[in-house]
Amino acid sequence: MAEVSSPAAITIVLVHGGFVDGSGWESVYKILKKSGYSVAIVQNPTISLADDVAATRLIVHKQKGPVILVGHSYGGVVITEAGNDPSVAGLVYIAAFAPDKGESVSTLIKDPPTGAPVPPILPPEGGYLFLDKAKFPASFAADVKQDKAEFMADSQVPWGVEALNGTISEPAWKTKPSWYLVTTDDRMIPPPAQRLMSKRTGSAVVEVAGSHAIYISQPNAVAALIEEAAKGVQGRRK
Repeated sequence: MAEVSSPAAITIVLVHGGFVDGSGWESVYKILKKSGYSVAIVQNPTISLADDVAATRLIVHKQKGPVILVGHSYGGVVITEAGNDPSVAGLVYIAAFAPDKGESVSTLIKDPPTGAPVPPILPPEGGYLFLDKAKFPASFAADVKQDKAEFMADSQVPWGVEALNGTISEPAWKTKPSWYLVTTDDRMIPPPAQRLMSKRTGSAVVEVAGSHAIYISQPNAVAALIEEAAKGVQGRRK
């Protein structure tokens, strides 16, 4: 196998989760670019898992060389399925769902741990979900500046119920190396659930004190784990 000798030889593909879009990756993007990596961002529509996987594979296929797929929150489900593509060399989960075969977001959240915070998801409207705007900052982005968190609440992307019910055919983490960032102050995906999923995937794990929006509030910590993953993949390909 050919040796990968520079950051530019690996492309980082960033996949956002529900209620948000790809623009939240901007700071992480800039850090990785400054380190010499090629970076692409998927604007997955979050309407159905199949469509989001297709959107991700479309971006993956536009890249040259090996790809590291990075998923935040629901984006973890997307990369778990899309990561089976031969171009994908590794997976990075950022406070993300990491389902097994046959699992979905719906199955993973149906039995929350006792005492775990309940995300302020409103009843479905026309097949889509929103978070309560007033509760969004505290639940999703507690360590993000208030004006930014309020903007995120007011610019929510409708999350399709069908996307939550999309199941995994074969989890890529069973055949690809993975890394996982656990957010210990998360009020959307409980830290114990994150630890359970990261242990099951056999991921290399780091824990950071931060909210669910860690990729916005602490981009350096997120970028550091992504770079660690990229270097790990480089080492495997030498």
